[in-house]
Amino acid sequence: MAWQTYGLDQEAQKLVLNAMKRDKDSLNQGYKMRMATAYGLERFWGEHLRLEGKEQAKSDYWKETWDTLVQIMRRGGIEIPNDAVNSNNPQSIQNMSEKLWGLDLEAQRVSLAVLTQLCDCLIWWTQRYK
Repeated sequence: MAWQTYGLDQEAQKLVLNAMKRDKDSLNQGYKMRMATAYGLERFWGEHLRLEGKEQAKSDYWKETWDTLVQIMRRGGIEIPNDAVNSNNPQSIQNMSEKLWGLDLEAQRVSLAVLTQLCDCLIWWTQRYK
């Protein structure tokens, strides 16, 4: 079996270009995303909810990055939960968090490694376009 990149660099470029269209100030979120990977999938996922309604362009960037991770992992054979969640519904947030915490440990580790690399690619493209 050969190494498969799953197009992380291309996906990151798309994410950065989309963020530039919405609001160039949201580009700095790539650095924050990279730092957030150290805290786990559920914290990374939840960040879009914290920003929702207050800094919508940033929230959209986080959510779009999460959605991209979910798609990439699916291509790699790992299903990451991605329920539609209402930020005003604590139960839906808790349910989604529990699904993420309940992932198989290997799936969590692989997903975090891919997310970390995706964020590194985001930073690279951000530096090119700033």
